Amino acid sequence: MTDRTEEIENLFTAERRRLERMVIRKVGPYHAADVVQDAFARVWERAREHVVLSPSYLSRCVSNAAIDHLRVEKRHRTLSYKITADQYAPPVATPQQIVEAKYDIRQVNSLIRLLPQRTRHVFLLNRVHGCTYEEIAAAMGLSYIMVEREMAKALRVCRAGLE
Repeated sequence: MTDRTEEIENLFTAERRRLERMVIRKVGPYHAADVVQDAFARVWERAREHVVLSPSYLSRCVSNAAIDHLRVEKRHRTLSYKITADQYAPPVATPQQIVEAKYDIRQVNSLIRLLPQRTRHVFLLNRVHGCTYEEIAAAMGLSYIMVEREMAKALRVCRAGLE
């Protein structure tokens, strides 16, 4: 360990309690330790710049960190009030999008009907009913790899048919 590292650790050990008490008045007891820790982390990064470390310098750093913390808290509290109900609502589909989606569904349905029965069954169990490959393999008496192959075949047909 370098002398600089030991100096920072000793200063942290000696000043931590005092700085936490100072910060408690600004941010409250729940966040005081975090604010002090964040300030020391910043000081640790700047230690390479050979900043003169003193209790007054640390007090100023921790005070600034407390102010930063309060600003972030305020921004988080006010953000929820600025969001309108319209921003929560899902976007409304246009008539054009609805027509295109219906066409795509009809096209996929016709492609699925053209698949061999086992491939179609595997595809529908996975994509419509949400079954895993393991569940499909167990239910149909297939190996896991066979289920993967059937799904790949079904997806290739659907992709080629939609292009």
